Amino acid sequence: MRRRCEIRPGFQAGAGQLPLLVAGPCVVEGPQTVEYALATAEALAGLPCQWVFKASYDKANRLSLASGRGAGLDAGLEILAQIRSRLGVPVLTDVHHPEQCAPAAEVVDVLQIPALLSRQTDLLVAAAATGKAVNVKKGQFMAPGDAVAAAQKLANSGNPRVFLTERGTFFGYGRLVVDFAALPDLQGSGFPVILDGTHAVQRPGGLGDRSGGDWTRAPILLRAGAAAGYDGFFLETHPCPERSPSDGPSMIPLAHLREILEEVLAIAALHSGRAPIPA
Repeated sequence: MRRRCEIRPGFQAGAGQLPLLVAGPCVVEGPQTVEYALATAEALAGLPCQWVFKASYDKANRLSLASGRGAGLDAGLEILAQIRSRLGVPVLTDVHHPEQCAPAAEVVDVLQIPALLSRQTDLLVAAAATGKAVNVKKGQFMAPGDAVAAAQKLANSGNPRVFLTERGTFFGYGRLVVDFAALPDLQGSGFPVILDGTHAVQRPGGLGDRSGGDWTRAPILLRAGAAAGYDGFFLETHPCPERSPSDGPSMIPLAHLREILEEVLAIAALHSGRAPIPA
């Protein structure tokens, strides 16, 4: 199987392509998310990658009932539609219930299956039925083969437009690690595989009623992922992470995004042979 995924016509992710970059804030906070997207586009201008903007209209898997969840389905999709129209870039968002897949697919280019829902067959089948590209986030509890099996549920439902995201594996309580040695097992499935550098530095439950993390560790993982040969990268970024209603400690401040990605993408270019190895 060729390791490719069509995000939309003319936009292919996977082997032999520029790295896929899924990047944006954690949630759709409101109209200001359009401004976040415009600022992210400015930060990424001219970089050798293929950008998909990401934001969730709802974070239904928060640790606490008091945690912020986002703008909601209707308002969130309206804002994502504005971003897609103004920037002309593909857009990705999460779906948490099978009945959300069809309305989300009318607006976005990529549906995302959250890691904690990555074995939910009804959700996977409903996402496949839209015909849109689907990103399956590998559950923190999943072996590589189990993640591949989740992706195959989509392909076997008639939708081969699938890619996988590695976002770390539970290492005891409150810690995640990335198993880079598992990359050949995931890529050997024929599905493109990208690395989530920000969720992998979370500390689940680390702040008591919400997750902690340390975004300064994310560049380490992203550089390692570029050297290992992932097909792209996933990261969350925000102009003021401390003001984000979700995942602030692990989000890369937008002011640092370009310098981090310049280094990561340079390593990726060396790995792929697109750039010569310095003498």
